[in-house]
Amino acid sequence: MPIKTFRFSICFDFINIELERVQIRSRCGTWEMEVAAKRYLEKGEEKASAIDALPSKLFEALVTQGLHVDLIETGRLVCSFTVPTRLLNDGNYLHNAATVTLVDLVGSAVIYSIEAPHEFSGVSLEINVSYMDAAYAGEEIEVEAKVLRLGKAIGVISVELRKKKTGKIIAQGRHTKYLAASSKL
Repeated sequence: MPIKTFRFSICFDFINIELERVQIRSRCGTWEMEVAAKRYLEKGEEKASAIDALPSKLFEALVTQGLHVDLIETGRLVCSFTVPTRLLNDGNYLHNAATVTLVDLVGSAVIYSIEAPHEFSGVSLEINVSYMDAAYAGEEIEVEAKVLRLGKAIGVISVELRKKKTGKIIAQGRHTKYLAASSKL
């Protein structure tokens, strides 16, 4: 495979990328790093047909199975669930992707608690999550979503994940949504 060269004007003179190695040369010296990203991301290629046969929305169901709605108020939604082993990462704590999915789905659901002429919860424009602690298998988690602003076209939601027992914050998310206006045609 040929080496591709990219030029950067800030700090690096050039970067050579090979199939398994990255070599970075700067004015200060040369470093070599092993790159396993290609192997890591493509490891499931042989199972692609089986994965393609899975139902759509599987990931959402995988994350939200066991989620209970505890409280619904205007502009506020509180849910809880016990962290299942299926949502753990290699470090044996709640996977960041599961956290972001909860911010997305619970943040979208809270829009329906507002009396507004929105037919659906819109399209995500931005999701930002700050992680502060880990949640482990068997821990009970509380997910609270609050509508910060809901206009004609844009909605902004805050979502917080806490340990139910201690109240310690696991993650805080902000979810911005585009609320498509219904057509008058």
